[in-house]
Amino acid sequence: METISRQNKPQQQLIGAHMSAAGGVHKAVERAEAAGATALQVFTRNQRQWNAPPLEEHDAELFTAAVRRWGGYPVSSHASYLINPAADTPEGAERSVALMADELQRAGRLGIEMVVVHPGAHKGQGETAGAALAAARLDEALERCGSPAVMVLLENTAGQGTMLGASFAGLAAVIEASRMPERYGICLDTAHAFGAGYDLRDAALYDAAIRELDVCAGLDRLRLVHANDSLTGLGSRRDRHTHIGQGELGEAAFRLLMRDERLHHVPKVLETPKGKGPEEDMMNMAVLRRLARP
Repeated sequence: METISRQNKPQQQLIGAHMSAAGGVHKAVERAEAAGATALQVFTRNQRQWNAPPLEEHDAELFTAAVRRWGGYPVSSHASYLINPAADTPEGAERSVALMADELQRAGRLGIEMVVVHPGAHKGQGETAGAALAAARLDEALERCGSPAVMVLLENTAGQGTMLGASFAGLAAVIEASRMPERYGICLDTAHAFGAGYDLRDAALYDAAIRELDVCAGLDRLRLVHANDSLTGLGSRRDRHTHIGQGELGEAAFRLLMRDERLHHVPKVLETPKGKGPEEDMMNMAVLRRLARP
């Protein structure tokens, strides 16, 4: 596996978006470069199917070459939405482990160091039992994948249904239950945090949320931010993204995020609505860059 990364601390914040891999996963890199992004998130396979064709060596070579030409900016992949690490049946658990292992293996072959995954739904088993199951299944996937440089990033959730990870303590519980906690990091989704009840619009409340994350899991584990505005209100327990500054979070929250020196080095990627071209991503990245300026 060839790992591609930038060696120097960035002077400017790393801002990008989730890009389509239509036409080949390397096309996502080309789309990121065309949009002026300095960070990228991709799906390495169809996220809505259990089975997918194997990753060909030619595809991996095209991808790593494209990342190198782009400048070696940070790339993460997002695991399939079908995966439930806290599944309450043996069949569901095995399918989730196998799919997660495949996601990790693909990332390893592409030189991607971070795979984002939702911690899953406990389906009535309770959060403690769910966290223990999620850790055990994700550990097994890490062992199966054979890619020791790839890290699992647990993404916080809005807390809909029985989803784990609506609180930072809930994410930390999964990591604490793991046999290999060094292989885990955190992805902070701003819209999900807002939906779960973290008010990021007020300076004091924003600071309290980041401090809570630090106390629960450590800011050194925060490796990625999903910068998304929310169509739904504080504590709605719903996951609905919209353009930066045009939702319930508004520009105030993203101004605090982008000017937070503690998070300066953490890549921020958009998962906001988009059309066929790069215009919406370019618009949202421009807003984030503007808000980062004093």
